[in-house]
Amino acid sequence: MTAAVPNLPATGAPRHVAVIMDGNGRWAKQRMQPRAFGHHAGVRSARRVVRAASAAGVEVLTVFAFSQENWHRPEEEVSLLMRLFVRTLKREIRSLMKNQVRWRFIGDHCRFPAELQKLMRDTEALSKDNQGLTLLIAVGYGGQWDIAQAAQRAVADGVPPTAEAIESRLLTAGLPAVDLMIRTGGEMRISNFLLWQLSYAELYFCETLWPDFGGDEFVAALNWFAGRQRRFGRVPEAT
Repeated sequence: MTAAVPNLPATGAPRHVAVIMDGNGRWAKQRMQPRAFGHHAGVRSARRVVRAASAAGVEVLTVFAFSQENWHRPEEEVSLLMRLFVRTLKREIRSLMKNQVRWRFIGDHCRFPAELQKLMRDTEALSKDNQGLTLLIAVGYGGQWDIAQAAQRAVADGVPPTAEAIESRLLTAGLPAVDLMIRTGGEMRISNFLLWQLSYAELYFCETLWPDFGGDEFVAALNWFAGRQRRFGRVPEAT
């Protein structure tokens, strides 16, 4: 049974949660199954976390689905992931529309199959007026690339690439900065994910492999975040 979502204080509830969904392959290997088995299980975990985030009142949930570095994986696995993206979008869109989820896809999509590119555009257009959770899917995404493209756009616009000019041209422009970043699977690195946006995020690392991560684990991360003292470079208030 999924634990109840905690009643987080208004000042401590994360507006924007980002997740590195790590461990699908290892989860499958532990069960002597192919990596594809883990990726399919990972989709089910993502569904649970979207529900939990929405119930907790999180405004934005960003999940790292496919990095630019993932193109270096075996061609068969990349092809499987592309097919899985297509099937998942087609299957999930009706349910998430019912729950007012607004979809956005961030990254460089030029190498994606034409069918998937069109499906992503159609899904964004269909859900753009929804008023619930904003779900960002980072696919073909890299944090360094995002900063570089923002700086290039600033220069092309005739604007000096200041911090403000870059931030306003990132793919997450207009959204709150990340408050909480969760990484599953036991690794303790951010792997070129939302480098700019994570500047003052609280970083939560857990050993749980992604297919085993669900509502209870998400609630645990929110409870941990609620206990953090966020100072943003300032000294603690005198007690």
